[in-house]
Amino acid sequence: MSHPTRRRKTAVALAGVAVLVLSACSGNSDEGSPDDTSSAAGTPVKITYLHRLPDGEGMTPVADIVAKWNAEHPDIQVTSTKFDGKAAELSLKLATDVKAGVAPCLAQVGYSEVPELYTKGLFEDVTKEAAKYKSDFSAGAYALMGVGGVEVGLPQDTGPLVYFYNETEFKKIGITAPKTAEEFVTAAAKAGQAGKYISDFQPDEAQFWLSAQAASAGDAWFTAENDAWKVDTKGAGSQQVAAFWQQMLDAKTTLTEPRWGDGFTKALTDGKLIGHIGAAWEAGFVLDPLDGTPAEGQWRVAQLPDYGAGAMTGPDGGSGVAVMKGCKYPAQAMEFNAWLNTQVADLATQGLVPAASGTVSTPEKTLRQFGGQDVMAELGKATANLNPEFVYAPGFSALSSMNKVAANVAAGTAKVSAIFDNAQTTAVASIKSLGLSVAD
Repeated sequence: MSHPTRRRKTAVALAGVAVLVLSACSGNSDEGSPDDTSSAAGTPVKITYLHRLPDGEGMTPVADIVAKWNAEHPDIQVTSTKFDGKAAELSLKLATDVKAGVAPCLAQVGYSEVPELYTKGLFEDVTKEAAKYKSDFSAGAYALMGVGGVEVGLPQDTGPLVYFYNETEFKKIGITAPKTAEEFVTAAAKAGQAGKYISDFQPDEAQFWLSAQAASAGDAWFTAENDAWKVDTKGAGSQQVAAFWQQMLDAKTTLTEPRWGDGFTKALTDGKLIGHIGAAWEAGFVLDPLDGTPAEGQWRVAQLPDYGAGAMTGPDGGSGVAVMKGCKYPAQAMEFNAWLNTQVADLATQGLVPAASGTVSTPEKTLRQFGGQDVMAELGKATANLNPEFVYAPGFSALSSMNKVAANVAAGTAKVSAIFDNAQTTAVASIKSLGLSVAD
């Protein structure tokens, strides 16, 4: 699921790297041995699905979605269970349950967690089954559920970066939603003259926010080279992103408020902040502070400005459903997995931006906040534009150190390029700490 706390170029050779470090997690779950592929005659296959979806008021409960499947598929019966802890806690639980042989057959996992959990031996290889459903999903999201040519499940929701902006204020200033990085910098300068800001440099979101922008600029930070991970967080796209933000920071035409701090909300409600590069899932709540104010209904959402790679964006959050090690019926589990994640209307009620193609109605609240715009259609376009080459690597969680460097950048004691330097050294060290090889 989305993170507010978040065509693979990775060569098939990388599969060999991962296999070398797989834990010997061969314990069977409550659904039996992965070698068994069918149930006894007349006995329905039983699948367990563990998720972290909110199941809040006004949402279609996951149990109801599953009940629909069960009514239509008497031979494959699914039981859903909600996990109320944090994502990191769920990962720990899954590792423990796999080792004990009591893991669920299917579980929700964040995209950035997939490679590391795979190297720890927590997933089944369901590449063959996944291929049957590949065309149903965004290529960029599908890639995030794979490691070195091995698919471990299917994508559920996405968090492509998009651009939120106050159309009314933009018109007053005489600017439009920028379509390129160059137009963005120019518009930021013009807005600055009017005491407004069309962006906020967010130090507490640097890890996912800037890596996603690098992806939007065409970079793939993690690839494979001769059975080793190759890390490059300082490619042409990353340099473009660094220069983009450094230019506005030097000109003082961007805010530097932490995304999840009170300063961001105050700038929004005061009308000082009139634009924001954020994840698609923010559409569900980013404008809540403006309800009942003159600014209600003035905002719109657009595609991310082109950083030089064309119509492309990158992932900031999102999750998929993986088949856990020891699942007795992986093929049947994937059949349900594909069905579940193409129930786009129901999933959208959970506040998700579905990874599957399909028409999703924009919720009434969102229509009101965005002046009647078909927001879900715009977010769906962004999902389709996810960089299909960008994937995460094992140990990506260590790149949270980018946030500390970004805080120094916001304070004026470091340059934006230092954030990407930190990402490079930290990623290499993190991958090596897991016993994996890193290409020079």
